[in-house]
Amino acid sequence: MSGNHYKGHEVSCCIKYFIFGFNILFWLLGMALVGIGLWAWSEKGVLSNISSITDLGGLDPVWLFMVVGAVMFILGFAGCIGALRENTFLLKFFSVFLGIIFFLELTTGVLAFVFKDWIKDQLNLFINNNIRAYRDDIDLQNLIDFTQEYWECCGAFGADDWNLNIYFNCTDGNPSREKCGVPFSCCTKDPAEDVINTQCGYDVRAKPDSEQKDHINVKGCVPQFEKWLQDNLTLVAGIFIGVALLQIFGICLAQNLVSDIEAVRASWISSNFDITVGEHQH
Repeated sequence: MSGNHYKGHEVSCCIKYFIFGFNILFWLLGMALVGIGLWAWSEKGVLSNISSITDLGGLDPVWLFMVVGAVMFILGFAGCIGALRENTFLLKFFSVFLGIIFFLELTTGVLAFVFKDWIKDQLNLFINNNIRAYRDDIDLQNLIDFTQEYWECCGAFGADDWNLNIYFNCTDGNPSREKCGVPFSCCTKDPAEDVINTQCGYDVRAKPDSEQKDHINVKGCVPQFEKWLQDNLTLVAGIFIGVALLQIFGICLAQNLVSDIEAVRASWISSNFDITVGEHQH
């Protein structure tokens, strides 16, 4: 093709390779997350028995890796290959997919603000379901322990929520050594202790409420999460705005590249048509 075909219309190399470079990172990261998820499932024997995916009463954290990884992989593939091959279909798919994610994020944020009480009830239900399944999956167990340690909380609204778990409930027929206790992640931390005492929560709920405060965090994770949001509102809002702007920027770049590609193709078709007409006239 001669340069005359593209006179006045060029595909921006900066935009093209910026989209390519940015999305290849997403693509590789998405593959890595999916790989980690598959590895975790293979370690737990899920891949050899797919039906066990639905056996958990609570959330399997591996799902988070799989879903986020799959979305990043699809987006990264569409943006990366679309930009490199100047494929308008993939670039439009990338823009629409990114736009749908942005819309869902915006809708979720608005609904969360409007239906705060409902969200709180759902969070309480979610945490309690995971408390019931605490011992069923090591990844879920680690997630709950991390949450309770990070926010210095215990249960959804208090330590007594651990009565929902068959190992920690206070019923007379419970033979577990953890009866009337809580996981070690509920315990208040002693800076002098280098090694975690995993038995620090044993029998703690059999003690009076006034004594429990000396051994465990008595506040629930739902109110602690609300407090954390209020204390870090600027940071959270900044992250959401930054992610939103990044998504809008990506959509605009992809649409700009699509416009450039279509303009170049239209120019090439027009030039070929003019050449063909000229040859027929001669």
